[in-house]
Order: sequence, then structure tokens, then C-alpha cells
Amino acid sequence: MKTSRLLTAIMWMISGAVLIGLLSLATAPRLHAEDYDRCQRRIQHAEHELHEAIEKHGRHSRQADHERRELHEARERCWREYHRWWDEHEQRWRQERDWDERDHDRD
Repeated sequence: MKTSRLLTAIMWMISGAVLIGLLSLATAPRLHAEDYDRCQRRIQHAEHELHEAIEKHGRHSRQADHERRELHEARERCWREYHRWWDEHEQRWRQERDWDERDHDRD
């Protein structure tokens, strides 16, 4: 009698572990997509701030240089975390670390 209760308890624990494993696998892709979205928004925000600084203070201002560094950091962070970065101009993810630090100087 005790053996059957023990086996039942073990079966419930195994079933629970399998269920938790399946649920974690189902949510992993969504979490990954949310991380990409957060990364993309970070770069978009840095791009916007750089454009604002250039418009208000000029291409060669210290404010624009600051925003260039912020954009660089946003791109670097995406690259470190996902080995890709969001190209706002082309509206796509890039998988080469080939961004141009002075690309906004030619806009």
C-alpha cells in the first residue's frame, strides 16, 4: 500500500516536471522576441536622439557627439547580446558588425 502511494507521488512529480519543462519551452521564443524588440527600440530611440541633437545643435556639436556615443552603445549592446543590430535606415536586422559610426554625418 505504501509503495503504491510512493509510486503515485513520484508519477505526479514527474508529470509536474514534464509540464514545467514544456511550458518553459513554449515561452522561450516569445521572451527572445521581446528581447529583440527591446533592443530595436533602444536603437530607434538613440537614432531619434541623435537626429534631434544634430537638428538643434549641429552635426559637430558636443551634444551630437554624445548621442553618437549613445547610439554606438545601443548597437554594441545588441551585438554583444544577440550578434545582430537593428539598422533603422534599412528597417531590418543586420548580422554583420558593419555599422558606420559617422553614417549620420552624411544624411
